[in-house]
This record gives sequence, structure tokens and C-alpha cells, in this order.
Amino acid sequence: MAVTKTYHDDLAIIREELDKCMKCGNCMAVCPVYGADKVETAVTRSKITVAEAVLDGELELDDPQVSEMLFNCLVCKSCMTNCPTKVNFDRIMLALRAALVRKNGLPWLKRMIFSTIKHPKLFDAGLRVGAAMQSLVFRGDKSGKAISPRSPFALVGSGIGFDAERQLPGLNVTPLRERVPTVVKVNRTAAKMKVAFFTGDSLNYFYPDAGMDLIEVLTANDIEVHIPKEQSCCGVPVLVHGDIDTVRTLARNNLDTFDKTGCEYLITGCGSCGGAWQHDYTEIMAADPVYGPKAEYWAKRTYDISTFLTRVIAIRPPKGRVERVVTYHDSCHLKKTMKVFAEPREILKSIPGITFKEMTAPDTCCGSGGSYVLSHYDTSSTIGRKKIEDINRTKADTVSVGCPACMMQLFDNVHRSGEQQEVVHYISLLAESYRREQVSSSVSR
Repeated sequence: MAVTKTYHDDLAIIREELDKCMKCGNCMAVCPVYGADKVETAVTRSKITVAEAVLDGELELDDPQVSEMLFNCLVCKSCMTNCPTKVNFDRIMLALRAALVRKNGLPWLKRMIFSTIKHPKLFDAGLRVGAAMQSLVFRGDKSGKAISPRSPFALVGSGIGFDAERQLPGLNVTPLRERVPTVVKVNRTAAKMKVAFFTGDSLNYFYPDAGMDLIEVLTANDIEVHIPKEQSCCGVPVLVHGDIDTVRTLARNNLDTFDKTGCEYLITGCGSCGGAWQHDYTEIMAADPVYGPKAEYWAKRTYDISTFLTRVIAIRPPKGRVERVVTYHDSCHLKKTMKVFAEPREILKSIPGITFKEMTAPDTCCGSGGSYVLSHYDTSSTIGRKKIEDINRTKADTVSVGCPACMMQLFDNVHRSGEQQEVVHYISLLAESYRREQVSSSVSR
């Protein structure tokens, strides 16, 4: 079936966005890459100037300097929050990268990885093998919560941050979706409603305990949870590299899969995944007569777990005490794409025992950017250190986050320059309160 072109397919469509830019430089004040590198080419207005030159035929898209400039960007949308003319720079960047892929194709490694992601069963099998064999390349720490590269892999990988000090969450041999049934029912009473949970890859493979906490919180609020086994990657890691065909394949699979659940709402615990459902799918599938309407349907019914609890239903107030000093990091996609920032704070402040400490700049980027931390490690680390300095100033013992990729970045950087703060998904603190409440009730009886 023919699909009318979007800006992902035709670079000329972004001309209107380019024309909005008045080169004022307000983007310079908030760009994390410029803040780290202090070079004009890192700033949004410079990239827009280059994009104009490409469209005018004055520069080649695959010129090495142009290509480097295109990928030296976190697509964090910070510039968009400070832009007086409301330039949608994310569209410009994604259109340029997609045009580069159409012109030259993907590098062999990306092509191999993305072709695997398109096939959920093959991708799952590959990660399971990786989980079983990761001890050959990584060593675990005493706590069992982290892995670090072994020698000689640490020496080889030091240029991209995989030195002996790097700390990462390990791949779980039993992913989240294998730990739970397709439908998790409410035990005590009749369910208020049923929702579908899009786990994403990070919660499924790296942070299944946080995923279990999210399910536990929903059932504690009398919500039946549907977790389709056939769901695949949201596609954002592929989208930012310009492989639009693969993103559309993933979107179609996910839209079809969640249509079958019969649920009224779709819940996410990751800003990138939620942003894909709320925005990316509608733009990518905009002109598709079948999947465009499906994308629009789910975009209106997709909620971050915090928004669902505080705006859609009346959350059951937590009563169990959790004695922690907590700060909260606003992930870029959760705040700047999904517009979620007040809700996680409301939840954290409602938990008995928690002392909440705000950072000076809680919504500055942590420097992760998915694979950006690998391709531009030095810049990513500089951005990450600034974030940790802000966290340290709060004197919090716990950093709460709503994005698994940010959790990975902060986990490593806390280890390197922090004060041994624990990094957790904010929903895990709510789940902890509910569990402590149950324990207290049992003891009192």
C-alpha cells in the first residue's frame, strides 16, 4: 500500500521549519553539547544553517563534516524549549538523518542490529544469549546490581567509556515479560479497568524489577494489567539513526499488537517509549490510511504511569514509610515530549518518610541520548558530570528517574563522581511504600 511522504521521506518538507529560525542564539544557552564542547557547530542555529546549505545544494549531506555535525546532537529538545519562534528542531534533525540513510544506506553494524530489532523473536533470542554469556566480557560487583568490562575488553573499550570503571545494569536472563502472565489480574476486588503495559526493551531486559514494581502499583490500585508478549521495540533508537523503514515496521507491529488487547489505555514507564506512542507514531504513519488512524487512537490513550495515576484515576495514597532523601531528574523525552514533570513529584512527595530535594536544574540533559554515550563518550561524560554535581549539591541519598536510559547514565556517573546515591525509577519508591504498608498491616494484626 502506497504511503504519502512525510518529512521523514522528503527533506524538502522541512524547509518551513528552517525558515522559522532567526539565528538568535537562544538555543546556545540550553544546548548540553555546546555547554560541554563550547564550539559553535554544536549549536542548533549552526546545524540549521548547514541544513539550509544542503537543501540549496551548497553542501553535500554525506560530507564527513556535515555527517559528524548531524550526529553530534542528543535530540534532547532543550533548544526547542528556549526557542522564541518555536522551531521543531527534532523534525529537522530526524529528516536530515533519514535523508542521509536514503542516500548512503546504514553502516553495516547498524544495518545488522536494526534488521534484528525488526524481528522480535530473533531480537529476544539474541539478548537472551547475551545475558547468558555476558560474564565472559563483564564482571559483576559485590552487590550484584552492576557489571563492568573485564580486561582486556576494558582496555579496548576505554575510548567509548567501557573502561574497567564503567558500571552498567546487567542483562537479565529472565526478562520482565517472561516473569508475568499476559494478563495480571487484581486479587482483592473487581478491577476498576484494564490497561495495556508497553514495557519497552530497557524495562524488559535491563530493569525488570522496576517493571514489576509498575505492575504491582497498578494492581494495588485495582487495575488489571495486560502485557502482550508480541510487543517489540518502540523504535526510537532506530528513528534517531534515520532508519525510517524499520521504525514503520515496528510501529505497525506494536499498533496491531495493542489493538488486540481491547484495553482503553496504554501505560509506559519510559519517556522515550511514551513519546513514540504519543507523537512519533502519529507523525511517521500520518498519511497511512490504515495505521495513521490507529496511531492517532493510541496517541490519545497513552500515559506515563505517573500521569495515569494522578490524572486519570484517583491514586490510592501510599501509607508505608520510606525513609529516604530523594531528588528527581527530569528525563528529556518525559518532560519535553510527554510534558510530564509535576506528576512524578506529586507521587514522591506523597510517600511518607521521603524528604524531597529539588536540583538547581533538574531538567538539564544527563548526556545519555541512547547510543550518543557510545559515539560521543567524552562529551556525554562532561554533561553527565555536570548533572552529578547538581545531584551532589542536594545531599540526596536517592536519585529518582522516569527513564531507563537516564538510569543507566546516572548509575555510571554516580559511580564515577557521585556520592554513592542509589538510582531508581520513581515508581519503585511508590511500590516500596505499598509493600511496607502491607508489612505494617500484617504486623499490627
